[in-house]
Amino acid sequence: MILSILDNDLYKFSTSNAYFHLYPLAEGTFKFNDRAAEVYDESFLEALKEEFKKLSQLSLGEEEFEYLVGNIKYISRNYWEWLRGFRFDADKINAYLDEQGHLQIEVTDYLYKVTLYEVPVLAIVSELRNRVNGMKVNLDVAINILDEKLKIANDNALHFSEFGTRRRFSSKLHEHIVARLKEKCPKYCAGTSNVYFAMKFGMTPIGTFPHEWVMFHSGVFGYKRANYLSLENWIKVYDGALGTALMDTFTTVSFLRTLTMKQAKLLDGFRQDSGDEIEVGEAVIARLKEFGIDPSSKIIVFSNALDFPRYKKVADYFRGRIKVSAGIGTNITCDPGIESYEKANIVMKLSRCRMSAKDPWEKVIKISDDIGKHMGDAREFEIASYELHLGE
Repeated sequence: MILSILDNDLYKFSTSNAYFHLYPLAEGTFKFNDRAAEVYDESFLEALKEEFKKLSQLSLGEEEFEYLVGNIKYISRNYWEWLRGFRFDADKINAYLDEQGHLQIEVTDYLYKVTLYEVPVLAIVSELRNRVNGMKVNLDVAINILDEKLKIANDNALHFSEFGTRRRFSSKLHEHIVARLKEKCPKYCAGTSNVYFAMKFGMTPIGTFPHEWVMFHSGVFGYKRANYLSLENWIKVYDGALGTALMDTFTTVSFLRTLTMKQAKLLDGFRQDSGDEIEVGEAVIARLKEFGIDPSSKIIVFSNALDFPRYKKVADYFRGRIKVSAGIGTNITCDPGIESYEKANIVMKLSRCRMSAKDPWEKVIKISDDIGKHMGDAREFEIASYELHLGE
């Protein structure tokens, strides 16, 4: 189900590299969450564990290493040298069913290692779920559905990237889809988040940093400085590369409040992953204008469960005011055209962290612009909401 150690999103490697260089002793736990609370049985669990064993057999090949060194130069060569020796450890993936039959998964390790588990684990759960439920895709139907979406992109000059590894229908369908994007939408598909497929199809690997990067900083440095320090440390590692900032770890309002002029000028743009696209976009434009920055010199990447018709409305609204792109994931990689098919609604997020083994564990949370995307401990929500002046 996982085709290569690079069958993962770029931002997992960029974030791993940042931990590797700045926080090599930091540890964390990633916790799985099924928002749909589906029920599974022991046979599913055993099959899942067998797939995790297969995951542990992957390693970085010589051709892959040369590709990384030659094409992803903002990540240091010594990190890729380390990745040559990295192996997923199936024994570290604690997967079980609770009393209600709900799937639970946790992985704990050094953060530069454990962050790499998130996307492959989710992709395996999604694909295995489809197999067990007897879901079989008709490739011609799925490609026709995709072509209809790409026609909207091509007809309306909608720039986007493919972000769908984590909840794809299957690795096989994902591969066909990326190949089709390369063939049918070369002008407006900027690339794919999946590093393996970027390498295979000669596309640009796309991604920057995730919520976990900000969540980690909140755990070890506190909520008030988390947005600011996470950006400063990202800049320290990448010196202006990978300059699209994710805004909604603790709401977009709190992110924009602590954003500095220096950061705003250095960043290429911002990624919206929750909330209303129009409201968030207007808030970003207003903040840039406060700094005297021309909004048309920046970009907003919209990635909140977008489909192409909705994205067109957003792009039309902001056209000429600020550059617009989109990260479109599940809508591309998990739309097989099966009647009554329900996509998996699963995530895996950092749940706790610490700076080193001698430090106490700190719970971490996410306060999204969408209530349904909140995640974490209720007491921590109270603390964060108070310290960040949310709701005032």
